[in-house]
Amino acid sequence: MTQQRGAIIVGASSGIGEALARRLAADGYEIGLAARRTERMRRIGAELPTKSYVATMDISATEDARRGFFELAEAMPSVDLVVISAGVAPVNHDLEWEAERQTVDVNVRGFTAMATAAMEYFEETPDHASEADGHLVGISSVAAHFGSGGTQAYSASKAYVSTYLEGLRDRQADRDANVTITTIEPGFVDTDLSLGGFWECSPEMAAAQIARAIRKERSHVYVTRRWRLIAWFLDLAPEGVLRRLF
Repeated sequence: MTQQRGAIIVGASSGIGEALARRLAADGYEIGLAARRTERMRRIGAELPTKSYVATMDISATEDARRGFFELAEAMPSVDLVVISAGVAPVNHDLEWEAERQTVDVNVRGFTAMATAAMEYFEETPDHASEADGHLVGISSVAAHFGSGGTQAYSASKAYVSTYLEGLRDRQADRDANVTITTIEPGFVDTDLSLGGFWECSPEMAAAQIARAIRKERSHVYVTRRWRLIAWFLDLAPEGVLRRLF
């Protein structure tokens, strides 16, 4: 008998995280929902076609969040996939410290706390539904390729996420554990965090493309795929050209 697959989604109460929870549940995963909004997650969980588990978690409180992650993983029969989707994107032209601090606390410190917890779990827990030891997915952003004024902390934090995941992939080459690590870089997605409408897609479309990347165990995916053209341009264009454009 095949063991039930399980996925933990950090940041599952809205946006891409919620849409991906629904998509993965439709694909047969039991879902661990982790975020701050407990009642919202319970409503989402009640609507899923598979069993759900709820953990109230503020990833900026890193030690509590890590404990909560391991407790959630222990409560589930199997965790084969962890998706880190939690993030904030304040617009802060005035460089108010609180907004910058919150961005770093959530998108950098919180992300790293969850990524290291997931890797620790996968490397030290041998029993999974698949032959692999696990799959970690991090939601970064095309914004990682350009430091835009007003959202400078957000862009920098997403550059950190993409580079950190790249480093984890390099680390895996010398490890016995077989953990797949996927970087997702969305462009504009119609969520509360969206910073524009150009080539904007729905959370459901984003979730469908992310689910496909998970199935294919891709290393790096743009959502939607045509955003790779923008990322390529951002990487090659001189900074002065980008400032005039944006």
